[in-house]
Amino acid sequence: MPLIQGQVGPQIVSDGVTPNARMGKLGELMVSEVQGRYYEQAYRKNLFLAWAAVTTPVIYSTAAATGGPLIWNGSQTTNVVLLAACCAITTAFTTTPGVIGLTGNTGQSAVPGSTTAIDGRANCFIGGGASAATPYRIGTVSTAGNFFYPLFQAQLGATSVTQSNTAWIDLGGAIICPPNAWVSLASGVAAAAAGLAHCGLLYTEVPV
Repeated sequence: MPLIQGQVGPQIVSDGVTPNARMGKLGELMVSEVQGRYYEQAYRKNLFLAWAAVTTPVIYSTAAATGGPLIWNGSQTTNVVLLAACCAITTAFTTTPGVIGLTGNTGQSAVPGSTTAIDGRANCFIGGGASAATPYRIGTVSTAGNFFYPLFQAQLGATSVTQSNTAWIDLGGAIICPPNAWVSLASGVAAAAAGLAHCGLLYTEVPV
């Protein structure tokens, strides 16, 4: 019968070291995350966030002024992996109910046109460097989105009455934006009136 030999309790080791398997005091194999879900990516300075304040997000099938945030992966060495999205609607979409979700496409070898600077971007390790991919508030992409994945509801009534609180959705790395591609939040319908949505994307960069 094969046996697993390990060490009880945490171990402090350096990269490249082969440690013993970690065991509990009852001899059980410890396989929990130990730290927070995103700790490893954040500690290695590979976790990033982007925030955009967008008035009337365009429908995902429109290439002009899509976003946001709009993340363009102009890097040739990393994949952009989406981990979470959040959205807070502060001014209601007064005549057209809708939905805000994810879209994206490939074939974006150059910087999107007519870009607007992102409202906020950061490395989640405070003081860490910028991401290889570039986030914008909005921009005009070469080809409109070729999919739509709904996430957040946009209602008709005043925010003081009918809008939900800030929503957070864990994407779990299910959406990957490869080099020369883009991904963004967008509307699922053509909005007929102005609204204001504060939206964010949390993403990590992984070598191709």
